[in-house]
Amino acid sequence: MGPQDAAGDVPNGLTTTLDTIGSSFVTLLKAVVPPLIFTAIVASIANLRTVTNAARLAGQTLLWFAITAAISVAVGIGLGLLFQPGNRASVSLDAASEPGRTGTWLDFLNGLIPGNVLGLGASTQVEVTDAGASASTSVNFNVLQILVVALVIGIAALKSGKKADPFLAFNRSALAIVQKVLWWIIRLAPIGTAGLIGYAIAAYGWTSLASLAWFAVAIYVGLAVVLFVVYPILLRTNGLKISSYFKGAWPAIQLAFVSRSSIGTLPVTQRVTERNLGVPSEYASFAVPLAATTKMDGCASIYPAISAIFVAQIFGIDLSITDYLLIAFVSVVGSAATAGLTGAIVMLTLTLSTVGLPLAGVGLLLAIEPILDMGRTAVNVAGQALVPTIVAKREGILDLEQYEAATAEDLFVDEDDDASSEATATEATATSETADAAPSGTKEPVGASA
Repeated sequence: MGPQDAAGDVPNGLTTTLDTIGSSFVTLLKAVVPPLIFTAIVASIANLRTVTNAARLAGQTLLWFAITAAISVAVGIGLGLLFQPGNRASVSLDAASEPGRTGTWLDFLNGLIPGNVLGLGASTQVEVTDAGASASTSVNFNVLQILVVALVIGIAALKSGKKADPFLAFNRSALAIVQKVLWWIIRLAPIGTAGLIGYAIAAYGWTSLASLAWFAVAIYVGLAVVLFVVYPILLRTNGLKISSYFKGAWPAIQLAFVSRSSIGTLPVTQRVTERNLGVPSEYASFAVPLAATTKMDGCASIYPAISAIFVAQIFGIDLSITDYLLIAFVSVVGSAATAGLTGAIVMLTLTLSTVGLPLAGVGLLLAIEPILDMGRTAVNVAGQALVPTIVAKREGILDLEQYEAATAEDLFVDEDDDASSEATATEATATSETADAAPSGTKEPVGASA
């Protein structure tokens, strides 16, 4: 269903155009995600032969996932108790409805085991009208399953020794080609971002916020506290310059806000993590895809915590200390349990069902879901770039010079451009040094070759 104007359910040409431009850009990014993840993970596994602390890196990454999630859920619970959004809401329980899709603790196992070697799935929707029935089939991919397949194949190639060298060489070539296509797509980012922002402004009015104003305020205050207070404290604690992080990660954070898709932003997140923040590609190609699947401070920590308190207050249910501890537990480990699924609503239903709250309360929050999702996704992606940066710094593999010097503009510079620029600079330096070293008054013969 296309966007509609505020006047009367009539499709608007401008919003339709903006939506098409923005969604097409996100679709292009999503299209390159499966081959990027597969080739990058296989290449990173192959490069582990030169990395002595690979297991420690993986353990530190998961530990910092949990640390930042725990801090985020604590912020969410604190703000939920402070703002009391359920007691201040002006919504009617008649609007409550059961969600169409819920999350369970078995989702992790179901999402972890790939149904096929490509990690792809297909879904068919049948629409019945007066003119007859029509069916449409869409193909989608499960990032977690692709990650698992790539890890298995990468480890198998590593164990196969020299017999796997031709495959690994082909994979490196394929990765270079995928990255080249990706950089072409990224160069369209200004156009795609403009379309996404324009559509968001035109389509998501603020009238629906009236009845849930305090809930929305609590969510965005929580997101702001984590993004602009918690993350800077963690950066400073680990000896990292705060302004450098935001300059480097901002292209990914901005795209996440307007696209509302961590997976769609994944190529840009990995790009800025490696190029702007100075994280080695061997580590970033593993950590960033894993983070995009299981690291969601906005959707899986802040949002479920405040939402659970909101639903409890709406239905007049008093939460105990045990309930708050359960909310914290689900928020820290629940994102992995719902990694095979998508959307904050799935994570919310897992939280509510674990605590024993009515799932009908989810329907009350759907009216402002798109507006909240923008901020949640931005914080998700910010955390997905933050953790690899902190871990790389603590393990002594972060390029500090690159971290402190890189800016957002580096995102649109191709490696070939850098290589030619460096070659030109080196040649110019050598020429200058030769000229300085030449005796005064001597001339080099015209046409002389080196």
